[in-house]
Amino acid sequence: MTKIMIVEDDRKIADYLGSFIDKYGYQSVIATDFEEIMTTFRETAPDLLLLDINLPSYDGYYWCRQIRKESICPVIFISARTGEMDQVMALDNGGDDFITKPFHPDIVMAKIRSQLRRAYGEYAAKLEERVLTQHGLTLYPERYELHFKIGIAQLTKKETDIIESLLERYPRVAGRQDLLEKIWDDQTYVDENTLNVNITRVRKKFKELGVEGAVETVRGAGYRLRITWKEEEV
Repeated sequence: MTKIMIVEDDRKIADYLGSFIDKYGYQSVIATDFEEIMTTFRETAPDLLLLDINLPSYDGYYWCRQIRKESICPVIFISARTGEMDQVMALDNGGDDFITKPFHPDIVMAKIRSQLRRAYGEYAAKLEERVLTQHGLTLYPERYELHFKIGIAQLTKKETDIIESLLERYPRVAGRQDLLEKIWDDQTYVDENTLNVNITRVRKKFKELGVEGAVETVRGAGYRLRITWKEEEV
């Protein structure tokens, strides 16, 4: 079932939207912890997000930027702000549409259906999913998943970026600077320690799949994928 995540700190409005969305055959998920929007987003994996601008701690623009680091799912801003600049900022920060309060639920549903068609339906671009495979290891970058034998490890975006680089360069070394640039983004400063922390996490994900010593440190250069198993063992 198509899931719609609602991030709105006015619970009456959130419940009203949720009931209307459920009535039309979608599944609504209402965020309640406004410090952990990304955690809820990852756990829910919604097909579309309704996002208010005025939220506790961080505003909707901030959360939209965080979501855009990991997902291209449609984001519709809903706000009492009516200024043109607010709508411009919503689009510039990664939003796909903007609805002003007070709103008519039929308008909200029409915009939801429109964005779902564009993203997944008849108007969606037909793009093949990227898959990287090496000696039985299979990475699905757009799913943030690493497969080995019958096991599946769920990854973060940075973990996915690192493993993608290791697979693309195998059996060559992926340089530290190349990896730093790979996991760099406009909002986050990434230093050497951040790379070390993420490499440790990547090693743990390989270990979850039963792959020991998969990431080899090449002193003074970077890291290399170390494959010690044979194809017939996979």
